[in-house]
Amino acid sequence: MLYPGTDSESRPAHGFATTHWSVVLSASQRDSSEAVAALEKICRAYWRPLYAYIRRDGHDPTEAQDLTQEFFARFLARDYLQRLHHQNGKFRSFLLTFLKHFLAEQRQRNRAQKRGGGCVFISFDGPPEEGCFFEPADERTPDEVFERRWAHDILQRALDRLREEYTARGQVTLFEALQDYQPREPGGRSYAQLGDDLGMTEAAVKSAVQRMRQRHGELIREEIAQTVTRPEEIDEELRHFRILLGRGQS
Repeated sequence: MLYPGTDSESRPAHGFATTHWSVVLSASQRDSSEAVAALEKICRAYWRPLYAYIRRDGHDPTEAQDLTQEFFARFLARDYLQRLHHQNGKFRSFLLTFLKHFLAEQRQRNRAQKRGGGCVFISFDGPPEEGCFFEPADERTPDEVFERRWAHDILQRALDRLREEYTARGQVTLFEALQDYQPREPGGRSYAQLGDDLGMTEAAVKSAVQRMRQRHGELIREEIAQTVTRPEEIDEELRHFRILLGRGQS
């Protein structure tokens, strides 16, 4: 999968005031359909990281799905916007803090129900296939699972947007050929060999790979920019993003 080695993080964040999170915050003290729509959009992007956190917190798949849905139902309640006017910083951090409070409330409620009796707890055999919604079993904490899932989803959303751009230009074949190409991979194909398949010169293939990686980097930056409140936080999040993907030293 593409991951760019670009200098895009050194460029200024033009048009920063129109990000999804800043729209939500600027409209938080009034009834704004624009703010609700922006909040819903960025929340959809966080479904999988939050679900992964809840699973690692000890909940089975069915329970985790229900809790994730209930969490968003509360979070997206229109009156909740009225409580956001003192918030700033990264949406990722704010959302995770709110999730922890929500789960703590759920645990207190469950203890109260158990003390009171009268509850029937049902377990389901054969949980549904979860695919990439949950990380493999390891020693990571729920916070670490959440952040790792966040980074992978940022990467994938940017790649999906990149695919759409190439498809719109009628270059889907080029995209498929280059998206996983690693020029320095041992035993991998050379630019010249790839060019033979694509009907391109070696120089043209090299240029196409560089442009694709550059554009992927720009799209990653755009995805991250939508969930912070200050331009300088974009670079902070990009550094954190690289570390999470194991590329902090590259």
